[in-house]
Amino acid sequence: MKGKTHWINLIALLIIFIIAPGIAAAHCDTLEGPVVLTARAALEKGDVTPLLKWVGKAHENEIKAAFNKTLNVRKQSAEAKELADMYFFETLVRIHRAGEGAPYTGLKPAAAVDPAVELADKALETGSADKLVDVLTNTMAKGIRDKFAHAKETKKHADDDIAAGREFVKAYVFFTHYVEGLHGLIKAGPAHNDAAKGPVEGGHAH
Repeated sequence: MKGKTHWINLIALLIIFIIAPGIAAAHCDTLEGPVVLTARAALEKGDVTPLLKWVGKAHENEIKAAFNKTLNVRKQSAEAKELADMYFFETLVRIHRAGEGAPYTGLKPAAAVDPAVELADKALETGSADKLVDVLTNTMAKGIRDKFAHAKETKKHADDDIAAGREFVKAYVFFTHYVEGLHGLIKAGPAHNDAAKGPVEGGHAH
């Protein structure tokens, strides 16, 4: 049992590293994502330094100029502050996304964030990945058990008639492809989007 739990945990963690890059890239497009949250805090403090980690060295001056312009404009009025801040968020996220080699399609509401990514952020805030691992592990385990149970049940009647046989084949293919896909993730390792190499120029492992 301990070995099976370890195997499922491994799959769950690998999925975070391999699949998460695509999800998290979109996460950085949201108004409640880490890029914009860092920008909000930086603007309030008047310190651009914490923002520079989200962009490459080649874009540091562009971000500094946009930051200073935003600080000057947002002093004029509440409306000006709102417009200036949004302009800066758009600029920062666009440059950050370009550094990842990803297209920028505008800022999205917080609701656009995948629940798993929210849990990943929460794990970093709390300093514990236990809940994240539990949720993913339980989801993975349920997926395997449900597909296995269906294949096992249909196999009992696979030779009764053609329709029953085809139902078994369908369940069998679905089950084995699911398991094969998980195994493929394990063998592939966290290499997708150069995740194994760390942040790309102007960004992070997203």
